Amino acid sequence: MTIRSRHETITFKHPVRIRGIARQLPAGRYDVVTDEEMIEGLSFASWRRVATMITVPSEGVRGATEMLPIGSIDLADAQAADAQAEDASAP
Repeated sequence: MTIRSRHETITFKHPVRIRGIARQLPAGRYDVVTDEEMIEGLSFASWRRVATMITVPSEGVRGATEMLPIGSIDLADAQAADAQAEDASAP
């Protein structure tokens, strides 16, 4: 089975809550890793998401980070909420 990882950096302009993470995260840049596996037996390359993780500041240890699993839909919802908060604060 072939696995690939996609890395991206996302930015939240406001403190954010992501379903599945018990605490509010501060505004800032976050690294997100998405692991995908190749779907075998097709006549073309196709990939299926198997895991999404976000690197966040560790709770209680200054300067440390931890990687937490999250749902891709939960991440998209948090990004949409951040964009709406930005729209609401615009004059």
